[in-house]
This record gives sequence, structure tokens and C-alpha cells, in this order.
Amino acid sequence: MATTAFDGGLLPEPEAPRARGAWVRLAAAFPLALMTFVSLIELALADRKYGLFTGGFGQSRAVDTPGEIALFLGGYAAAQAVIGLTGWALSLHLARRGPAWAPCFVFALVGGALFCGLLAAQYQLHSYFSDAVGFALLKQLGGGSLVDAILFGLSEIGMAVLALAALAAGAWAAWKLLARLLPPDLPRLGAPRRSPYVAAIVLFLAAAFAIPRTGNDAAFGLNRTLAWQALTGTLDLASDVDRDGYGLFGIQHDTAPFDGRRHPLALDVPGNGVDEDGYGGDLALVPLAAPLGPQVFTGDRPHVVIVVMESTRGDVLGKRINGKPVAPNLEALAAAGSVAYPAYSHVGFTTESLKSIFSGQLAPRAGDPSLFRDLKASGYRIGMFSGQPEDFGGISETVGMRESADVYVDAEGLRDKRAFDFAAQGSLLVDESHLLAAFDRTLGEEDWQARPHFAYFNFQSPHFPYHHDGVPARVTDAPIERGAIGAARAEDVQATYWNAVANADAWLGEVVRRLKAKGVWDDTLLIVTGDHGEDLFEDGFLGHGHVINTRQFGTMLVANRPDLLPPAPLALADYRAILTAALRGESPSAPAAAPFLHIGPLDTPTAIGLAGKGTLTSLRLDTGEACLVERGECAPHTTFTGAAKARIEALIARWGSERWRARQRGGR
Repeated sequence: MATTAFDGGLLPEPEAPRARGAWVRLAAAFPLALMTFVSLIELALADRKYGLFTGGFGQSRAVDTPGEIALFLGGYAAAQAVIGLTGWALSLHLARRGPAWAPCFVFALVGGALFCGLLAAQYQLHSYFSDAVGFALLKQLGGGSLVDAILFGLSEIGMAVLALAALAAGAWAAWKLLARLLPPDLPRLGAPRRSPYVAAIVLFLAAAFAIPRTGNDAAFGLNRTLAWQALTGTLDLASDVDRDGYGLFGIQHDTAPFDGRRHPLALDVPGNGVDEDGYGGDLALVPLAAPLGPQVFTGDRPHVVIVVMESTRGDVLGKRINGKPVAPNLEALAAAGSVAYPAYSHVGFTTESLKSIFSGQLAPRAGDPSLFRDLKASGYRIGMFSGQPEDFGGISETVGMRESADVYVDAEGLRDKRAFDFAAQGSLLVDESHLLAAFDRTLGEEDWQARPHFAYFNFQSPHFPYHHDGVPARVTDAPIERGAIGAARAEDVQATYWNAVANADAWLGEVVRRLKAKGVWDDTLLIVTGDHGEDLFEDGFLGHGHVINTRQFGTMLVANRPDLLPPAPLALADYRAILTAALRGESPSAPAAAPFLHIGPLDTPTAIGLAGKGTLTSLRLDTGEACLVERGECAPHTTFTGAAKARIEALIARWGSERWRARQRGGR
């Protein structure tokens, strides 16, 4: 009896038609099975990485209620259906002249391997970061440099290239193998039916229009998925008829689609009777602190030492871990001198925070007056010793570090001493021991009686991942490594972080001891601060600069002299004026304006905040949700009344005024 080869075996000839029918049914079910498989992979990765459904590591908007989950799954299924059906139609077209099994093979490559490759790239390239990793934030974490942002994932990019080469070779081998195993006369698949495709498109368009308008966490969860991102991004671009950068399908959608003046984050022009950005009505400008011009100090000038402790929260003062004080040296300085808590970072990220500290401005430009330039013009001998690269993100250029310093030591120059193997500039971290050794070889050997000295130290131990081989066990015996960090081990993460802060504090003690040993302590003005704070899974979030609260944006300012600091709250941009007053022997003045906070660029933030005495007000500009943070009260900003409404309106007016001044100065 004649036989026909099928599926790697031999079938009697009469059974061949039935086998061919089974093949057709199997081929027709293949796209659905494959899309279901890759969708489950994506959702599992998103939950593991972002805590999409369970919360946890870096997730501030988990999809965790029945309503949110239903909305998310409806939108996700619609987007996946559109992508899957489009891919299947394309596969049928591309393989129309090939073997009968070829469409399934092509779809496996396009819908399976390529989709999984994109997922692998996304999660590998973003693995350093925690939450809300959009392109703008990736750039900001790269210090404003796209090159450095890419370098964060350089090793993953190399692996991706190798993976693509391996995929191409594997696809070629699989094609050859299938061509030998499968019979050439299998029935061809017909053209796909249009009705499922039309239905999927209609459902997706409805979901893409409606879900972002709910303000629901489902909308933010969907924006983490590849198909939804790609499709809604395309629709948003296509529906931007007035070409103002906003369409109808984004979370920040255009409520005036035919008026190019009015759109989310539009610059509100004061006094023109138009509410361009849709918040707070027409802008009425509020008073802002005048930028401090160049300063020159003469006469009896004290030495100045500034220590910045990376990612150090303001509640470090009084903090105890296992009964041990985390920062005994800092507490001793505060007891003998003065302290201001909280002191707020404006943006919650290192590069912009350091620029504010030394320039005294919210958003300085390169060449603006700065403390480095002031002290250089005043005859100070200047040395800087930083555990990070100070050229990173334009810090040094903006505030004049390199041009002013007589001794310049940072992580770029100590690259061979770095604590981790990462080579990207923004990943370099050098232990404090190497900084103090460099100080001892340079400024530490000089005669400080001959002229005033300024030393800047940047201690990086408390930077994520909070532990490296140079950090001894100071307040915990079991610091955890980077790979073990996760929400399930929140207590261990917190202990590891505070142990790192304790290490920075121990080296602060070494700085004080050296100054005393040189006999210049009484003639030295020492201030210690952080650049921003850090959330440690207290609300399921790890990191900084993503959610406006005191843990992420707040730090402290401690001085070794009493009555040196004005009352809190302060902002980092207030420091230069405070130091200027101290160097002139004047009493500190209260800041002219309350601390203003923002997430993202000043001109296009996703959230803004304003701190008061014991209060913190925030507003998400992507959803319109306002929060009275200290009360834990959040609701649509239009629902607040009375004093709460006045707080929100004051915040909006402050943001508009800061933007207006930046535009008038030629800023962005």
C-alpha cells in the first residue's frame, strides 16, 4: 500500500485527506496559540519586573483591583488581537508562494521570536531601573546624555546582537529541516477572514480612546505593554490634527484638538485670559526668589567643606538599626551646630540636584554664577573628591567644578578603583576610602593657614544597590547583594541601605578628624547634606524621583555651627544663599519661596509639588490627581475645596511662574 509522509511519520494513502484536514485546523489555531503564549510571557515579565499586578519593586500604580484587572485585560486582548491578526495576514502574504506550512513558520518568527526578542531587549535594557522607565526618564537617569543612557545597557545590546545572529542561523536550519520532513503537497491556507480583524480594530479603538480617560491604573499598566504602546502611540500621532504634540489617545490627551494653543503642558501665558494648559485658569504670576549674582568674599574668610551623601534621607538623624545609631557623626554635628529638615531636592535626581546645590537655582545654565566660581574669585584653594564622575550630566560644566578646582579627583579619574564592573560613566562608583586617600595626598598636606581652602566630598556608598565589597557591616551583619533586592526582602533592603549610610557617616567622621588634626576645625564651615532621598519599599516602591513624597525628595542640611540655618523646609537651591550669608557673617534669611518639586523636565513634568511647613502638595499632570501628601488624601484636583483647593492653586501658579521665568531667560 502506498504511503504519504506527514508530521515525521508514515500514513496510509486513504488517511491522507483526513490528515490534511487536521493540518489545516492545526495551522488555523497556531496564531492564537502562539499569541497566547507570548502574551503570558510578557505579562509574567511585567509583573516580575514592575509588579504590574502584585505591586512591589518600583511599581507605584499596580493593576490590583477587579475593575482595574478587567479593564486592563480587555484593552490588552484588543491590542494583542490587532497585532496578531496583522502579523498573520502579513505571514500569509509573505509565504504565499512557499510551502503550505510556511505561513506558520513566518508567523513563528514574527509573532513569536521577534516579539520575545523585543521583550528581552526591553527588560534587559531597563533592568538597572525600577519604575516609570520611559524614554525621557531613561535620558534623565543618563544625566541628560542619550549616549550614557545607552551605555547603561551596552552589555545587553551586545548580547542582543549575538542573539539575533543565533536566531537567524536557527531559523535557516529549522526551515531546511521542515522542508525535508513535511510533504510538499499539503493544502494551502486561504486568505484570512475580514470580520475578526474589523471587530478587533473596532474594539481596540474604543478601548484606546476610553481607558486613558478613566484615570485608572489600568491605563498606566497598559502603557507598559509593547502592542498597546506601539498602537496608541501611532494613533496619538495621527490624531494630533493641530500639531501641538498631543492627540486623542494618550493618557495626557488633547482636550482642544483644533486649538494649537491649548494642550496638556502648554505654556500658560499670564494675563491673556486663556488657560492654555487646562490647570488653574489663566496664569497669575507669583513672586520668585531672585537669582543670586556672582559673589566675592574678602576679609577673614573661613575654610569651607561640603559633604554630599548620595541618596541620604532626612530621617537619618535619630535612625537606629539593631539598636545602633546609623549616623553618630552626623548627629554629633547637628547637636553642636544646626540642622534643617526636611531639605528638598527639586527633581529627586543627582545631576540636577548638585547643580541646584552649587548654583542656587532651580534650573541653572552652563556658566551661571555658582559657589565654585564665587570661591575661586575669592582666592580659595579648591579641591573636589567625588565618588561619581562629576562631568556626568553636565554637573561640572554647569557649576564650574573642573575649571575652578586646583585638585580634581572623581570616579572617572579613579576608574580602576570602581566598586562595580560597570563601565558606563553614570555607573561608576568609587568607595570613600579612595577619596580620603586622595585628599591626604593633596589638600590634606597643604598649609591651610596660608589661604582659605574649599573641599567638596561626594560620598556614594548609599547609592543603589547599597552594598559593595568596600562597605563593612556597621549596623547589620547581613547586607544583601544587588541580585537579592526585591519587595519580598524589604526589611533586608532597608537594613542594607542604612548600613551604607552608616558607612558614609563613618567617613564623614574621618573628614572631621582630619580637619581637627590640622588645627583648622574652629576656622572651618562644614555642611553636610544629601542630594535627594530614597523610598525603601515603604509603599511598595524602591528608588527616588518617581513619586513626590518626603522619603524620595527629602534630605537634611546639617552645619557645624549653631544658628547658621534658617527654619525648614528648605530647597537645595537655597543653599548657596545660606552659605553666602554665613561667609559674610550675616544671619540667615528665610527663603523667599517655598520648595518647588517636579518629576521630569520643568517644562514638561509628569508631576509637580510644593512644600510648606509640615505640608506637601502634589499634582499629577498626566491624570489630574492632586494629593495632600502629609494627610494621604488624593483625588481629582477639581474636587478639592477651601484651603485644600488654595494649596493646589498655589502649586499650579508656582509651576507656571517658574516656567514663565525660564522661558523669559531662554531656558527650556
